[in-house]
Amino acid sequence: MKTLYDVQQFLKKFGIIIYIGKRLYDIELMKIELKRIYDAGLMEKLDYLEAEAVLRREHTQELRYLEEDKEK
Repeated sequence: MKTLYDVQQFLKKFGIIIYIGKRLYDIELMKIELKRIYDAGLMEKLDYLEAEAVLRREHTQELRYLEEDKEK
């Protein structure tokens, strides 16, 4: 998994569709659901780590964007 879209499509395979309305909250909820899938043994460790890295990167980018927007 390389993009947020890839993570969304992976979650969709489990019937999990996340849309809260705020991108930051969507990413945080995706992290929670991904962890639950991993803890249940439904995904490989490498896939989990890749998806977690994508979500961490996207979360950081979104926080940066929100901080820049707040400064304007």
